[in-house]
Amino acid sequence: MGEEKPKSAGVWPTVKPFVNGGASGMLATCVIQPIDMIKVRIQLGQGSAAEVTKTMLKNEGVGAFYKGLSAGLLRQATYTTARLGSFKILTNKAIEANDGKPLPLYQKALCGLTAGAIGASVGSPADLALIRMQADATLPAAQRRNYTNAFHALYRIVADEGVLALWKGAGPTVVRAMALNMGMLASYDQSVEFCKDTLGFGEAATVLGASTVSGFFAAACSLPFDYVKTQIQKMQPDAEGKYPYTGSLDCAMKTLKAGGPFKFYTGFPVYCVRIAPHVMMTWIFLNQIQKFEKSIGL
Repeated sequence: MGEEKPKSAGVWPTVKPFVNGGASGMLATCVIQPIDMIKVRIQLGQGSAAEVTKTMLKNEGVGAFYKGLSAGLLRQATYTTARLGSFKILTNKAIEANDGKPLPLYQKALCGLTAGAIGASVGSPADLALIRMQADATLPAAQRRNYTNAFHALYRIVADEGVLALWKGAGPTVVRAMALNMGMLASYDQSVEFCKDTLGFGEAATVLGASTVSGFFAAACSLPFDYVKTQIQKMQPDAEGKYPYTGSLDCAMKTLKAGGPFKFYTGFPVYCVRIAPHVMMTWIFLNQIQKFEKSIGL
């Protein structure tokens, strides 16, 4: 029995970054879900933020802002667990290879890109369920899928379209996640070093400042990819069974031709308001979780 303690003690440091990352992302999602719903509706052409909010309140009630919450939580439990855990492990390995010295920004960016790809690959099914549940009310009644929760959505997708359909739009999802995590993860680590070492900030000011910078770069880097991803995931076949886009590149080219480059930044203010606070709260919750673990000796 005495020999098992070191074994269990060695397991926790390995899984802790994944557990902490998933928990912080899920807590942040509970707060941000209404803004995320508005962002999706804007990208689907339902009007401005004020118009979407007014219409949803009038036609669907307050509960509509939390439609898809189960899918959002499942997404964080898979996507954020994988990306933050992977990033921590990758950066630790890179620091070891760098003789314990802080990593240059480009290495942090590469770790962020890799972690984003890993997280998106794991979380793509939940992300698809989330987008469909959020977009369902915008479809004609005959085309609505009427998923009751995330697990019902996943079951129906597999039953109706096959297992591989769970990764529909996975290409743009992965690319978007790579861009977002490159901006989010690399900028946060770099900002923490700058706030601590150069500006001499305390812990609270460092976390707040670094998370703000992280949120801005995450939004700026990822919105074009998020726009394409949303269009791919919510598309429906026409009467002849043809889809409006053959893939993410086709969607990007048609969007560029029809609306110019700024079309990809449709809903940017709301997207930024949604992404930046979620990123900030993820880091803040993560910091608090880590402080709590230290206080109880974990």
